[in-house]
Amino acid sequence: MSLPHKDSDLNITRQLSIAEQIHNQTIAQTCLTILLFLFGLFTIRAFLPSLIWGVIFAIACWPLYMKAKTRWPYRKPEFLLPLVFSCIITFLFMFPLTIIAVEATKDIQTAFAWVMHASHDGVPPPQWLQSIPFAKDYVINWWNNNLADPQSASDLLSSLHLSRGVYVTQKIGAQIFHRGLLFLFTIITLFFLFKDGETVIQQCLRGSRRLFGIQGENIAKQMISSVHGTVSGLVLVGLGQGIILGIVYALVGIPHAALFGIMTAIAAMIPFCPIIAIAAVALTALLKVSSIAAITVVVIGCIVVFIADHFIRPALIGGSTKLPFIWVLIGILGGLESWGMIGLFIGPAIMAALMMLWCNWTAKKKGLSSHNT
Repeated sequence: MSLPHKDSDLNITRQLSIAEQIHNQTIAQTCLTILLFLFGLFTIRAFLPSLIWGVIFAIACWPLYMKAKTRWPYRKPEFLLPLVFSCIITFLFMFPLTIIAVEATKDIQTAFAWVMHASHDGVPPPQWLQSIPFAKDYVINWWNNNLADPQSASDLLSSLHLSRGVYVTQKIGAQIFHRGLLFLFTIITLFFLFKDGETVIQQCLRGSRRLFGIQGENIAKQMISSVHGTVSGLVLVGLGQGIILGIVYALVGIPHAALFGIMTAIAAMIPFCPIIAIAAVALTALLKVSSIAAITVVVIGCIVVFIADHFIRPALIGGSTKLPFIWVLIGILGGLESWGMIGLFIGPAIMAALMMLWCNWTAKKKGLSSHNT
């Protein structure tokens, strides 16, 4: 009579043993997965910025890429359209950088020629010193005492340790090579994301749904939407400001107007920075052109920045992220401080995810409280 009872105990013991074994295997698999993930991050840590930039570029360009894909007449080879898009984005980045590099090279050559001329012959006070609005006499007197005489100019320039310029040039060259290598890997990442993007999107959605449920999928979509809004609000608006103000610079006769326009566009992508670029251009206009040109640059620049920062950017970024613009601004500035330039896009995405979590949590609490009452 006790045999069925013993068989039942054995079955329960066997089931408990199997359950414990499965539990231990699950823990071991989780630990192994986390360990491999950390080792993977450590292995590719030097290229993580390139991968993240590639993802940001892919998210920003994906709607345009999908529209182009529906109208693309050639289905084979599959890599052709991703290659075309990657080359276009490379050109959009390299063209302004090439202009800046060419102008910087010319200015460096001019500066070296000026230093050699000052050391041998001295340099009389330039005419634009007469346009300085304050301390003009002091500056002209200092120039006559230190740069007008060849010996004084040679002593002054030698005291600046210009021989360190070779060391600085080597450091700059190494940084340019390093940044160029990272940019190359960014473009390679972007190419493969364009090529296999639909598969990657489906895998990410399935993974987030399995790990976090439908709420995780919604958060991922909200973060992607915030990246779209941030790109539109920062990059496109910044480029628009640079183009408009670059035209203004050219009309008032500022030298290197295209270069200053590019610098203004880059500065306009960061909140509060376009004013610095406009002030530098206005100072150049005051010294090189006229006071009327400087006033024109300041007035038009302030109007353009005011309209962009108070009307266009809040509508583009806030509408996509579904955040008050103050939180968007905090996310941008905090991300910039914590992550560097890449934080301009990561910061608002994180803030949008946190805001969605907060709204979902408070909505559930409200539903529970109303049910309890």
